[in-house]
Amino acid sequence: MSKENYLSLQASESVVANMASRIFSAYLQKGEVNDANADEYIRKSTQLAIRMANYADTVCKSDGEWMVEKTSGAAGLL
Repeated sequence: MSKENYLSLQASESVVANMASRIFSAYLQKGEVNDANADEYIRKSTQLAIRMANYADTVCKSDGEWMVEKTSGAAGLL
């Protein structure tokens, strides 16, 4: 009987995994990946995806990251 793996990824982990798979796919298409170095390219692809996600997080804010402070008048963004 084969060993089964179960994963439960958080939303941000799923985004990084998706990005990493696209980067890895590009390396495959270029012919850079083989059986001997596949693990190295998986790590490299994932590290690049994490760097890209971290950069995106520093330069933009999602709707949930904006906090509204109510003052005596209209609400203002912090």
